[in-house]
Amino acid sequence: MKRGRLELRDLLLESGTMTPDWVPAFEAVPRELFLPDVMWPSITDEHIAVSRSDDPVEWRLWADADVPIVTQWDDGHHIGPEPGERPTSSSSMPGAVFAMLRDLSVFDGARVLEIGTGTGWCAGLLSARLGEANVVSVELDEAVAETAREALVAAGWHPRLVVGDGLLGWPEGAPYDRILVTAGVRRVPRAWIEQTRPGGVIVMPWGPVFTGQNAVVRLVVGGDGSAGGRFGGAAGFMHVRSQRVDWNFGDYLPGGGWPEDTRESVTALTEADVLPDGPYSAVEFVLGLLVPGCVYTYGRNLQDRQTMWLFGLTDLSWAVAFFNEGDPARSNVYQGGPRSLWDEVEAAHSWWIERGRPRHEEFGLTVTVDGRQEVWLGKPSELVPQAVPAR
Repeated sequence: MKRGRLELRDLLLESGTMTPDWVPAFEAVPRELFLPDVMWPSITDEHIAVSRSDDPVEWRLWADADVPIVTQWDDGHHIGPEPGERPTSSSSMPGAVFAMLRDLSVFDGARVLEIGTGTGWCAGLLSARLGEANVVSVELDEAVAETAREALVAAGWHPRLVVGDGLLGWPEGAPYDRILVTAGVRRVPRAWIEQTRPGGVIVMPWGPVFTGQNAVVRLVVGGDGSAGGRFGGAAGFMHVRSQRVDWNFGDYLPGGGWPEDTRESVTALTEADVLPDGPYSAVEFVLGLLVPGCVYTYGRNLQDRQTMWLFGLTDLSWAVAFFNEGDPARSNVYQGGPRSLWDEVEAAHSWWIERGRPRHEEFGLTVTVDGRQEVWLGKPSELVPQAVPAR
């Protein structure tokens, strides 16, 4: 192996994200074989364009780096070297890939269904570890699936690739011992549980609608058709296309000014209290659990004040906080619509503080037989409320 791949292998092993049983697969399936000539590595939410023909040395350095790499923009409609509007397919960060493979707890001969083929790298790794006859991978985007198929064949692997809606699984190959989901989900499809044998494992990035952040959850399927387990750390995965969330600012404040029902107040919460301090912050995950049906965004306004906007997805409720850095205890809040979204955020934040600021790993998820998703803290009987009453 070349030096860069050796260093990446050693980094993954030393951090514990890759277990020793995955080393032969890592060595047999180079990530570089599944990356396009022009790709966009992600660095602190920024994307740079890297071309193998223009700079093969830099291209290889990024291929061997522990970073996610965007391989498609705007569902394939984007062309050119500059980043597009929305990343829609990628090669996931190797550390995240091998952490999920670790949590999958495979065994020799296990049958695995992968949801989201992407570049095909994970399907290749699974084929090397388990045998290609035991691997099925489903991809919604026909062009992405074909590119992955070509890369897998060129690398010498022939798992079964299916073009279709991954939310439906692939019943023809069921039951599976394991299901690996490489796209973020907000609702766990019943099909995945039904296609996994009792005692089988489903590993997926899951998150509330509030945020683009996910946390990886490891569900064990029960004999009664339920599934449950704990979350691991935070993860940033693109969501399955049918569960994306879009909203239009103009629908909430169409005239540009404050609507007649606007309510003004102040808050003692600061931007440090409610805005993420890094990609793995738990606060936005927890706020999303306790403020349902709401999305948020943040940035600086024309007066260079940090702002946080909230938008209700069902009733056009909205709220905005203008954080006052000079007097953090008196930041201005404006909100309108049937819900008082900022009041809900304050109540949710208090709930989190009162319980000691629990991290992702302290929460778990149960999918009941009738399809309800129940998030819990500490143990399955301690359910997280869908919303906390404002005080």
